[in-house]
Amino acid sequence: MARGRKFNSNGERSKQLLLEKAIELFSDKGYHHTKISDIVKAANVTQPTFYLYFKSKDALYNDLNTQFQSAFFDVMNNKPAEMVENGLQGFVALLEQKLVNLFVYIVENPKLTKIGFIESEQSSLVKVQLTQQLIHLIYLHDCDSDLQLYNVDIKIMIDSLVGSIERLIVTNLLEHKRLPAELANDIVQLYFWKTKEVV
Repeated sequence: MARGRKFNSNGERSKQLLLEKAIELFSDKGYHHTKISDIVKAANVTQPTFYLYFKSKDALYNDLNTQFQSAFFDVMNNKPAEMVENGLQGFVALLEQKLVNLFVYIVENPKLTKIGFIESEQSSLVKVQLTQQLIHLIYLHDCDSDLQLYNVDIKIMIDSLVGSIERLIVTNLLEHKRLPAELANDIVQLYFWKTKEVV
């Protein structure tokens, strides 16, 4: 929250510029190699202006992580346009749809993704929450018994899936080697190819 200054269009613009430049610098140089002076110089504002909006570099970095996490889970929690059937096929269809939406968000916000999903200490919490959310979807779709065909603990399977998602985001999505829908389909085919045998 700003101290001693009213928010107006110029103030909001200064704050937005600081956030945008911080995303670029943290993503390119890393947290430890980015100084407040680098951010204010890139945003073309004064150091006192920085402190009107953020207590510290750490507070700004935490704001960026919160921004990423909020958008990330908004995408993941978004209800499907159509009703999804119960069972393994319904879960797999919903998972693919959610991955496509998530990957589109990541392609549109690559630098923020690098901070919030890959590099920050909080990124491990995002992945834990993603694992929990996917396990919840499995039980919600009543397909946990179907997944016994894989002869592996569901938590191990989903932890592995989340690890693969992270790696493939870095190596394929952010490198523009695969489109969001292609990568989502690849992941679903890799992990749930037995789905067709179930039906």
